[in-house]
Amino acid sequence: MNTPQAGILLPLPPLARYLSFSLEPSSHPSDSLRALRDLADGERTVVGFGRLLVSALSEEIPGLRAFPALTGLGVDVPATPMALWIWLRGDDRGELLHRSRRLEQALAPAFRLDDNRDAFLHAGGRDLSGFEDGTENPTGDAAREAAIVDPKDPRLGGSSFVAVQRWAHNFSRLEAMTADERDLSVGRRQVDNDEIDDAPESAHVKRTAQESFTPAAFVVRRSMPWVEGNRGGLMFVSFATSFDAFEAQLRRMLGTEDGIVDGLFKFTHPETGAYFWCPGVVDGRLDLSPLGL
Repeated sequence: MNTPQAGILLPLPPLARYLSFSLEPSSHPSDSLRALRDLADGERTVVGFGRLLVSALSEEIPGLRAFPALTGLGVDVPATPMALWIWLRGDDRGELLHRSRRLEQALAPAFRLDDNRDAFLHAGGRDLSGFEDGTENPTGDAAREAAIVDPKDPRLGGSSFVAVQRWAHNFSRLEAMTADERDLSVGRRQVDNDEIDDAPESAHVKRTAQESFTPAAFVVRRSMPWVEGNRGGLMFVSFATSFDAFEAQLRRMLGTEDGIVDGLFKFTHPETGAYFWCPGVVDGRLDLSPLGL
């Protein structure tokens, strides 16, 4: 029986690196993926495959689809599909560098590294906006139920689906807001993380309250801040048994039904968006059998 990639449900590491790869034209990725299977343990190295790659292998993963490019009132969410996504977890930047280089070399020439983003824990788990991130994450058995496909599923048991976005913060705009304006945009007080009962309907916590959807839209977030020069934001990572819960939250954030746009868009916006399928693990190695490998 397959088990999930352990890194999905473990607490966030002190440091991380996110690698996104495209597939080279006319390439044959099978040998590179077999090499990846030997390097990725699912705990320190979590792997996800995009629909572009699955299609190139002439296979299909039920539930794996294209990330939707969506538009709200004055805001938009881009779709930037990629073939392969790797989340490196660790506690030493040098070790993450060497591990990412080994992976890049093993995946060549079939794959090209298109984005390489370092991330880290900040202020005990806060976003660079100063607010705690992932407060409503399910834990324990509830997290496993939300993020991991039933192990009894004959083909996809132990696997997971992940939505990945890179959000970039406008720090000048954030700093120009008063403390109350920032709190009401999120729906929590930054100083103590308490939810604000009379926050406006645009507050992020009201837009994305997981139990307020029908059916409930539970996901397991494993997001971390990123920095590049003086730019920064949040690598948003959301694991679930399908993309339905993520899309329900995203559409409500954009106000597609009621015209109310999430307050987060006042100071941050997504630059990327992609979906991936994360296979289970068998005998300590990625199970690539659903990909015909």
